[in-house]
Amino acid sequence: MNRLFAIVGMAGSGKTVACDALRELGWHYIRFGQLTIDRLKAEGRAITEENEKRMREELRKRHGMGAYAQLALPSIDEALAAGDVVIDGLYSWSEYKILKERYGGRLEVVHIYASPEVRYRRLARRTGVPEDDRHRMRQLTPEEARSRDYAEIENIEKGGPIAMADHTVVNEDSLEVLRGRVGRLAGERRDGESDER
Repeated sequence: MNRLFAIVGMAGSGKTVACDALRELGWHYIRFGQLTIDRLKAEGRAITEENEKRMREELRKRHGMGAYAQLALPSIDEALAAGDVVIDGLYSWSEYKILKERYGGRLEVVHIYASPEVRYRRLARRTGVPEDDRHRMRQLTPEEARSRDYAEIENIEKGGPIAMADHTVVNEDSLEVLRGRVGRLAGERRDGESDER
């Protein structure tokens, strides 16, 4: 059976690196935030942090706090029929519940953890990010990162999916170590699950 991972964690924890490691292993990649980018482009609006925030708020007002999971279900189903899938951007408790109801035990939530001190240092050092990746990997000052942490926990219930994670991968070493840990997790099978697809 094809696997479904949802990568969760706070800003700067290493979610993007974890997702990219799985993509390199051939996993299909679905980024909830791409919905924001696609909608902005369709409406001819510039891709800016302010416009992205406004679009996220519009989508959640229209479809509820689980908007991104609900809107992504057809893409997830299609990708799962073709192979293993990694979801980047599961943030809210409502999104988690929608995915859990749809996929049950097939959904594996993977929490990428790094301490606030480590994350804030990483976020402050982010430079030279290619234009196409800036919406995935933003540079933030420690003050901006802390403010974002608080807002995500208080306003979109980001702590819920993290608390319910099936796996926790600690990322306080090198990128190679993180890739190795994620690769090993991807290679593991759940109890009673065959390696046959």
